[in-house]
Amino acid sequence: MNQKTNTPAGALQGCKVVDLSRVLGGPYCTQILGDHGAEVFKVEPPAGDETRGWGPPFQEGTASYFLGVNRNKLGLSLDLSSADGQGFLLAMLEDADVLVENFKPGTLEKWGLGADVLQQRFPKLVHCRISGFGADGPLGGLPGYDACAQAMCGLMSVNGEADGAATRVGLPVVDMVTGLNAALAILMALNERHRSGLGQFLDITLFDCAISLLHPHAANFFLSGKVPQRSGNAHPNIAPYETFLTRSGEIFLAVGNNRQFHLLAEELGQKSLADDPRYASNADRLQNRAALRAMLTELLAGHEAAALSQRLLKKGVPAAPVMNVEELLDHPHTRHRGMVLDENGYRAIASPIKLSRTPAALRRLPPRFGQHNAEVAEKLKGPDPGPGP
Repeated sequence: MNQKTNTPAGALQGCKVVDLSRVLGGPYCTQILGDHGAEVFKVEPPAGDETRGWGPPFQEGTASYFLGVNRNKLGLSLDLSSADGQGFLLAMLEDADVLVENFKPGTLEKWGLGADVLQQRFPKLVHCRISGFGADGPLGGLPGYDACAQAMCGLMSVNGEADGAATRVGLPVVDMVTGLNAALAILMALNERHRSGLGQFLDITLFDCAISLLHPHAANFFLSGKVPQRSGNAHPNIAPYETFLTRSGEIFLAVGNNRQFHLLAEELGQKSLADDPRYASNADRLQNRAALRAMLTELLAGHEAAALSQRLLKKGVPAAPVMNVEELLDHPHTRHRGMVLDENGYRAIASPIKLSRTPAALRRLPPRFGQHNAEVAEKLKGPDPGPGP
């Protein structure tokens, strides 16, 4: 699909991004930039981004995993270990604003394309490296993956039932928050460049980003000295803040203050519950969590999760039915918010970043492997690098 002409200019129109990253953190970052108008050149190695094969399901041989984070990009294939591939990359960087890569630290240096070399040759370039642990330190240069970061950085230790095993969060939260932080860092650096006229090197790691997610567990530890433990769906600092079974499905109650607790008791026909000294404050409710949970479980057994949560929300009490992915994607508010893209046979989660004048848009479908090699080579007036061996 060629760039669409009937879509509004994005906030990042005119920004050229060379994306050498693979898998998730980097591609998620550059898709954010591409959704908002940046011209993103996705450069894959000769074997391709491995997520093209992370299926089923597949569409025309490409896995859904790849399709979900690689729209709004031109697709190239280069062998960067070769002189021709390196020359093609350097030609692309001549007018590039941003370079995103997630090579193992030392790889670009081995090819004579390290950060110091690139900064000297392209002083305005914002060079963002995403890695597992960074280039130095006790773990410097070692590879990193989302699940390993979850395990090592404490996320698994606080996720799961209190009497169960440490559990991985059921989505690649570290990779995705790393991509978000990378996009944020890039925008900061581009903004600073307006003052200095210079680019800079951005060092974003899965290790750091995983640690940054440890709120409120790290904050609790700093203050109490107690090692945080798993508590299932219950919150370590707030009650009631967990799932409860109803007559039809589960409901999550997130009662954050006394007013909300009073409204909950009223909706459940138990105003006296709010006057019980055991539940007078959040600290009291935490102290007596087991008794409160038992009482709420009994009161909620006769309700329907979806209907009750809607009534509670209208009263100002945070609540939600526990829905699966299909139910969520078919929800009328999901459609109202435009959170599902469905164009030209492509279905995916849309951008959550809503800008009034320069909204995100689907400009290009995820590229086929090496799809735009010839087109880009023509613009650079250089030889087609070919699809690679």
